[in-house]
Amino acid sequence: MSSAMIGIIGFAVVLLLILLFKFPIGFSMILVGVAGIAYLTSIETAFGALGGQIFSASASYDMAVVAMFILMGEMAFATGISDKAYESAFKWLGRLRGGLTMATIGACAAFAAVCGSSPATAATVGSIALPEMKKYGYDDEIATGSIAAGGVLGILIPPSMGFILLGLLTEQSISKLYMAGIVPGILLAVLFMLAAYIVATIRPQGAEVPPVSFREKVISLKGFLEVIIIFVVVIGGMFFGLFTPTEAGAVGVVAIICASLIRRNFTWQILWHCLQQSTIMAGMIIVIFIGAKIFSYFLAASTLPFQLGEMIGNLPLPPIMIIGAILLLWLVLGCLMDAIAMIMLTVPIIYPIVCQLGFDPVWFCVLGVLAIEAGLITPPVGMNVYVIAGVAKGVPVHTIFRGIVPFFIAIVVCIAIIMAIPGVALFLPNILY
Repeated sequence: MSSAMIGIIGFAVVLLLILLFKFPIGFSMILVGVAGIAYLTSIETAFGALGGQIFSASASYDMAVVAMFILMGEMAFATGISDKAYESAFKWLGRLRGGLTMATIGACAAFAAVCGSSPATAATVGSIALPEMKKYGYDDEIATGSIAAGGVLGILIPPSMGFILLGLLTEQSISKLYMAGIVPGILLAVLFMLAAYIVATIRPQGAEVPPVSFREKVISLKGFLEVIIIFVVVIGGMFFGLFTPTEAGAVGVVAIICASLIRRNFTWQILWHCLQQSTIMAGMIIVIFIGAKIFSYFLAASTLPFQLGEMIGNLPLPPIMIIGAILLLWLVLGCLMDAIAMIMLTVPIIYPIVCQLGFDPVWFCVLGVLAIEAGLITPPVGMNVYVIAGVAKGVPVHTIFRGIVPFFIAIVVCIAIIMAIPGVALFLPNILY
């Protein structure tokens, strides 16, 4: 049996373990990776790779960036930064057609700029926006769908956990990836608002929101002020070289604590809870990362990525169509498994192909994050949908899935725009670096 066939079998076994036996993704990749390396080389080599990778990942300074930004997101979630942001978006957009839907998306975009977690963004904004949308007569479908979709901005607008993981896997600068995510993040938020407007035009709903004076609207912008300050401090500090991405996460945590102290809603219980949750989440991600590295070593030993890359490179297709096929594969897999797990599993195979085709790795990472976003709202696995189902008690999951259809189309449109015009993603990195 050829080594490439061993690689294909290994990939299939990992999928079976995850999809059929519900085995944790990290341990699935470790188990298959170690077994595959042992088969292709030796047991000593396999366990040497496992021990070395466990140590290097656990002791890596770069992995601390994961823990710091998770803690930053947990603190933003627990201290209620989104409340004032939603109030401001409500006053500026509420009276437009589909205004509360657009306000919800705007609040999601603002919270995403200090959070980095998609489920946390959906849950936080959802708990505020859903009662308001029900109060003004928005139906469950569009209300819950817009919140679930708006939440995915948390993984695109920096600071983003998706960019951190892809940066670690592809060895790309996280600061550069963050810069690349800003314009696509704004573009997707605008496309979401446009989708909400079109839906509201086709299917009018909701009672009229009371008028708000221009003075009140201006005063309400204070709700965005602390979000803007934290975003500028964290992202601006990385851009100007004042601190590294890991240090930026720590600075963001301190900035959120300071904002919470000013608003007098900080408690030691909140900090302790956030530390607990962050430790659990960071540990899970580190295990997945170790698994991805071990599995990538196995794939490299099998020569599968290189043979696959050579085969695809020789196909009589334009390279951009090959990228389209990869993204289509991700969209399909996103319907079947956790989106981040999907990326961690497939990047070791796909990334060498992308490099061989000559595409910019940063541009491809932005497309990868958009594919993760689509996976977060597609049935049957879409995590954000189940988060909102927990917030919107009594609303059937299938109703929420129907509500996300216009926003899923908006994500596909955003992917198409960035594929056609790479400068949308590369504009800021090319200027700033």
